[in-house]
Amino acid sequence: MSEVKITAATRTEFGKGAARRIRRDNKVPGVLYGHGSDPLHLTLPGHDLLLALRTPNVLISLDIDGKTSELAIPKAVQRDPLKGFLEHVDLLLVKRGEKVSVEIPVQTEGELAPGGNLLEHVLNALPVEAEATHIPESVSVSIEGLEAGASVLAKDITLPNGVTLAVDEDAVVLQVLAAQAEEAPEGAEEEGAEAAE
Repeated sequence: MSEVKITAATRTEFGKGAARRIRRDNKVPGVLYGHGSDPLHLTLPGHDLLLALRTPNVLISLDIDGKTSELAIPKAVQRDPLKGFLEHVDLLLVKRGEKVSVEIPVQTEGELAPGGNLLEHVLNALPVEAEATHIPESVSVSIEGLEAGASVLAKDITLPNGVTLAVDEDAVVLQVLAAQAEEAPEGAEEEGAEAAE
């Protein structure tokens, strides 16, 4: 799991106008909360944060005002729906050795059995509990040779040491759906028979 260092500054201005000014400077307003402490309002560098957030559940080492250092994971990220730039980020304060609940992406390996069947991701991400400094980036599941009707349950997925499921072990993560046979439109067969006559 990667740890990314980001310099942050506390902010005292709030509201839409202040947030717009922050974004104009290519920075992102954010809030750091957790462990019963008062929420800390921050200004974060936009580009550095954008690069960090490319990694799911990235561990961010915040250097706040050059005085204190805190560890955090992203909890909620708001993006502009059209342009995709970051509008706001909520960060959850974590401590080394502490367990946190996160969702990790599920990746598949291998090929389904022949026959044109479809793989449905019932859960795109698997809810787990992991140590804050050892959150896996993803889990891999083999779908090699699975046939229609087969499913992969949460308990079937091998998790790294120290990571436990935070979902019912019988929850369906992936399932294989039978290929739909294409039906001819009604009357097409009759028309074909008439043309043959």
